[in-house]
Amino acid sequence: MATPDPRTTTASGADVRVRFCPSPTGLPHVGMVRTALYNWAYARHTGGKMVFRIEDTDAARDSEESFRQLVDALTWLKIDWDEGVEVGGPHGPYRQSQRGDIYQGVIEKLKAAGSVYESYSTAEEIDARNEANGRAKQLGYDNFDRDLTEEQRAAFRAEGRQPALRLRVPDEDLTYVDLIRGEVTFPAGSFPDFVVVRPNGAPLYTLVNPVDDALMGITHVLRGEDLMPSTARQLALYGALIDAGVTTFVPRFAHMPLVLGETGNKKLSKRDPQADLFLHRERGFIHEGLLNYLALLGWSIGPDRDVFSLEEFTAAFDIVNVNPNPARFDQKKAESINGDHIRKLEAKDFAERILPYLAAADVFDGEPTHEQLVLAFRAAPLVQERVQLLGEVPGLLGFLFSDQVSYDEDALKGLPANAAEVLTASVVALEPLDTFTPEAIQDALAAALIDGLGLKPRVAYGPPRVALSGRRVSPPLFESMELLGKDETLRRLRALAEFLG
Repeated sequence: MATPDPRTTTASGADVRVRFCPSPTGLPHVGMVRTALYNWAYARHTGGKMVFRIEDTDAARDSEESFRQLVDALTWLKIDWDEGVEVGGPHGPYRQSQRGDIYQGVIEKLKAAGSVYESYSTAEEIDARNEANGRAKQLGYDNFDRDLTEEQRAAFRAEGRQPALRLRVPDEDLTYVDLIRGEVTFPAGSFPDFVVVRPNGAPLYTLVNPVDDALMGITHVLRGEDLMPSTARQLALYGALIDAGVTTFVPRFAHMPLVLGETGNKKLSKRDPQADLFLHRERGFIHEGLLNYLALLGWSIGPDRDVFSLEEFTAAFDIVNVNPNPARFDQKKAESINGDHIRKLEAKDFAERILPYLAAADVFDGEPTHEQLVLAFRAAPLVQERVQLLGEVPGLLGFLFSDQVSYDEDALKGLPANAAEVLTASVVALEPLDTFTPEAIQDALAAALIDGLGLKPRVAYGPPRVALSGRRVSPPLFESMELLGKDETLRRLRALAEFLG
């Protein structure tokens, strides 16, 4: 029975080193962020370190804009790192594109150790040999060049051929213990010697990713399930790197479950709205709420408990407790959890966080004045208990900052037949008030509308609500009237009464 490599690391506690190493292509998506989150949480849980490096060797697809968006995303989410881009560290540079000389040095060591060899076979030659030998075409390379003589290699070079370099894969089972999935064995011969350096001398991702991990002392590789098939090659390569004196240990691997879309059984696509991290921010997720929800995509803090702080998360998180089964992104649940975190915010903190959303919705009509800022801070507590997303706030509070009220069609349709009478009675009740406080307003309107007209509260307060906000749903009515002030409240009540005429 195959056994894991005895050189596998036993690092724990402060010796734990994890990494987050995305390619800067496109917008950050929630699957990528979940990977960063689990690595970050494991580092914080163990007291270890997280390295943030960039795999930017695909010049056709990588972009500086995408890199800046990655940094923006992690900064917004408050996922920090101990070494890497922007912060430096002892193992730099932390961009693959700047590590070419380092890779060439490792390649020379692998050559000297006999771990890699020159391969001159073309794809057509490999196919032809497979066909001639009755070997299935999909099996690919047949290790033909592994034992070429120097004379044969010289003959190929004389033809002008440039060799690729292939790793000499050990002829034995390769086994490792996945921290999430348990023991996994790749049988001997299940994959051929593979290319690690192109004929033009450029190292492939299959080489540079494990080399970076080895040189940066990464002890735990925590990544997505979709990368699990590449683990066999990484194990083979790690054996070669140890033999070549590049590192002394094999890291532990853990493969996190896929994140599925809301319907079907397909992996959450980058094109799905739920995958767009910045769309979630634009709609009004706060980092505490989104991270809490992403933490639940494969892990649980306990039965029947979905809401927890980031401190509670890092204290409880262990990669071995991640569920291997796919996790489904549930937008409604995510928003509900976000709402729970919004309600946990201090009132001042919540008020400060809604200001960018009010500004983005042009509620202030330019830079907010001192009076508008004061009004925003006074109004914020009225909606903190009511919203799940910060992006809902401008729709709820916008009426406080504008002289013009536009009436929603469904709000007008929902008005009772005697709405004009209710509004007129409201004006008569409020006009005599000397103190315009929520308590005084409620007493006056209750006496006029509930006692005087015999209306139920829902019917009585619907017309004044539409008059003030233009909507069927608004912040608490009496507090809204206080914020608008007596004169503006009366003006709006009269305006809707006249409009209904």
